[in-house]
Amino acid sequence: MKFTPAKPPLTGETLDSLTARLREAGEPVFRAKQILDWLYKKRVRSWDEMTNLSKPLRTWLADTFELMPAALVLNKQSDDVTDKLLLELGDQSLIETVIIRAPQDGVGIDHSRKTICISTQVGCAMGCVFCASGLAGLKRDLNAGEIVAQLLQVCYREDERTPRARMELASFDNIVVMGMGEPLANYDQLLRALTILNADWGLGFGARRITISTSGLVPKILKLADEELGFRLAISLHGATDEVREKIMPVNKAFPLAKLLPAVKAFSEKHGRMVTLEFILITDVNDSLEQARKLRDIALDLHAHVNLIPYNTVEGLPWKRPSITRQERFADILRAARISVTLRREKGHDIAAACGQLRLKTEKARELAAV
Repeated sequence: MKFTPAKPPLTGETLDSLTARLREAGEPVFRAKQILDWLYKKRVRSWDEMTNLSKPLRTWLADTFELMPAALVLNKQSDDVTDKLLLELGDQSLIETVIIRAPQDGVGIDHSRKTICISTQVGCAMGCVFCASGLAGLKRDLNAGEIVAQLLQVCYREDERTPRARMELASFDNIVVMGMGEPLANYDQLLRALTILNADWGLGFGARRITISTSGLVPKILKLADEELGFRLAISLHGATDEVREKIMPVNKAFPLAKLLPAVKAFSEKHGRMVTLEFILITDVNDSLEQARKLRDIALDLHAHVNLIPYNTVEGLPWKRPSITRQERFADILRAARISVTLRREKGHDIAAACGQLRLKTEKARELAAV
């Protein structure tokens, strides 16, 4: 399903495209930069706040564009200060954006490092058996403006929370594109959105602080390697052999490890960046020490960082996380080979922070309310 909004979102416009629209409307083209400054630097929430624009121009903007295409429905904060934002789009679809805080020693939570996890699709078509995002299938792709709007909604929230945010263009430290959906399946809109986020007339956010996560769409990985902006790459591996990976990730049938790993190596060599291998640990599925040794060999060959993620329980799915002892034994095999490895501790479990969970719960509640 494709959603065509009544008015395109301003958050999906580049400086060039907005300049062209103004020129067609007979407006001075220098206004484009002023408009984008209001949107991203001053972060206004209404057209009337753009006070250096004439009233006729503000009326034209209101008639032509949607200022904010994603409305905040719910903001849940966990005990570990992870925030999940549930956003509603113009067609009433729901998406999720997560703020993951990492408090620093000696400073308050308002000065913590913040990583923002954003979505690129409503639902997901990849069919990974452990993931809540794809339980209801793929509804549609997000447009670039809807992707960018997630970051602006985070900025709005952080602006209200702490003075630090108002002094900074982007009030967070990293962006990870690993929320709902397969980012590389929505390639063109994703790249347009990240270009807007990166540009000095946008949020001015450095490409090196943006990580794109994929389940393994090999042609798109190779295409991404040729992009001028050097984003970071993470691979949702979750299985160190084809046999294990195929049981939980259908994408492996089209792009088995023999195709995926050379593409990852090509990306890494082209950009000179360490890639990350994401590996969700699931009891009796991929948490064996043999899988750890296979993963060790892959990571060594790719010179990759490994991010081990104990499974975050999803209602209705049978999978469980290994014991902490089992997790540590798995990680120790990687550490013994001097592989850069992170064993993530649970965040946001009490607010259903795993991708897609809060959306599914809210949609079920809406269905019950409508009966």
